[in-house]
Amino acid sequence: MDGELLHKFERMKRALAKGELDRRGFIVAALGAGVAGSSVFGHVKKVQAATPKKGGRFVQALTGGGSGDTLDPAQILDSYMINVSSGMLRNNLTEIAPDGQLVGELATSWEASPDAMTWTFKIRPGVEFHNGKTLEAADVVASLNHHRGENSKSAASGIVSNISDVKADGKDTVVVTLSGGSADFPFLMSDYHLGICPAKDDGSIDWESGVGTGGYALTSFEPGVRTEVKRNPNYWKEGRAWFDEVESLFVADANARNTGLQTGELHSIANLDLNTVSLMRQVPTLKVFETFGNKHATLPMMCDTAPFDNPDVRLALKYAIDRKELVEKILQGLGEVGNDHPIGPANIYRATQEELPQRQFDPEKAKFHLKQAGLDSLSVDLHLADTAFEGAINAGQLYAETAKQCGININVVSEPDDGYWSNVWLAKPWCASYWGGRPTEDWVFSQIYASGAEWNESKWDNARFNELLVMARAELDSTKRREMYVEMQTICNEDCGSIIPIFMAYTHAVSAKIGLPDQIANNWELDGHKNAERWWFE
Repeated sequence: MDGELLHKFERMKRALAKGELDRRGFIVAALGAGVAGSSVFGHVKKVQAATPKKGGRFVQALTGGGSGDTLDPAQILDSYMINVSSGMLRNNLTEIAPDGQLVGELATSWEASPDAMTWTFKIRPGVEFHNGKTLEAADVVASLNHHRGENSKSAASGIVSNISDVKADGKDTVVVTLSGGSADFPFLMSDYHLGICPAKDDGSIDWESGVGTGGYALTSFEPGVRTEVKRNPNYWKEGRAWFDEVESLFVADANARNTGLQTGELHSIANLDLNTVSLMRQVPTLKVFETFGNKHATLPMMCDTAPFDNPDVRLALKYAIDRKELVEKILQGLGEVGNDHPIGPANIYRATQEELPQRQFDPEKAKFHLKQAGLDSLSVDLHLADTAFEGAINAGQLYAETAKQCGININVVSEPDDGYWSNVWLAKPWCASYWGGRPTEDWVFSQIYASGAEWNESKWDNARFNELLVMARAELDSTKRREMYVEMQTICNEDCGSIIPIFMAYTHAVSAKIGLPDQIANNWELDGHKNAERWWFE
């Protein structure tokens, strides 16, 4: 993309963020300008794709790691371990392809009973774990059961809560029985917590060794520092896992990642310093690109803790944030405003502006809701670290300035990046976080907003929402299902404890030596966290 087209494209993205151009108009205008290839549809176009080849040691710097990282798939918290566990070591029953479609991974096929309460998966034959053990249905059963049970602390507990029974039918078939119908159940099986591990004789799984069926086998693991893997010579996927070795470093500092890439010590970084993206595009030894999906920032307030247990306080804080300012100044236009619900532009049942008007910065409405709560003013702490999302601390400071106009004093508490996800998130009454792409509405709602879900970060419990969640999950009529999901988004917007101000692009920079496929997934950063499997050295 030349400079003039790039400038025009950036203007259009800013217009989209400001609400001056709707998403459909943006795509049409981008196509007309000849710039829609890379950034609109989430993939990088090349004149002619190079032929992938095996070899080389790929070194990448990842964010979202920490000293508390573990190989236990149930306890994966953030992007570092998603990339290592789901992207290299293990496979799932299903996966999201780069075009957004659901495809089989360790399952070759699946079918449902008419009421969508019983799902039968056929297991791919001839697949071996890194230790030479042949994959069987019993491994799948044990891997799913690892997340189930009343005492489960798995982050996937909300996803598997609908499973009432899972059993093997021979060595190549798994039958899952649900407590209620779920039209989206095969999508849920692609969740990065549900990687398949080898079963032990007692029915538990061996997660400690890192053994899986993935394209790479573990050679060393230092939590919060680095992970090293080597190519699995018996990987069952043809045309995947091209690198001989992959070294993944946890580097929280954006400047350090940028410097390492430009000096050649690193081959790939993500979550760029958005203030430097335009300069990085001009470096001839780099490829810089972004993908747009459902990634969004949240500011969860614990609804069981004062003052956030008052819905009027929550609404006052939602009206006190200038979302357009955050898109312009924090995201540099690489994103769009959020509307206090998690359903993103890549979801099919996202509420339209007519169905759910966009919430605007409105000091008078913020003051009104403070008075409804019996308050003339409000003073609260907001705990932030830049690992929460790109520019989180700066975003908090901007928020604090606009909130002053509403009679609200926000004290921005800067927390360390290391340990943030174990010491602050789910621990402090008000903090920040981000969420990547969930391809279905039921998935994101079940994992983060359902009452009792392990990752219900705002401790929210709304009876009507929980009722609709179960109803919508089993509803096969798409018109009725849409009505339910729009109502659920409205309930989130009005009542839930999470302020969702922005949807963000995934930003990346790689060495020009790295070969990229014609289509890059946008469900997560780094090609859906499958970059080690899908990229190569040219």
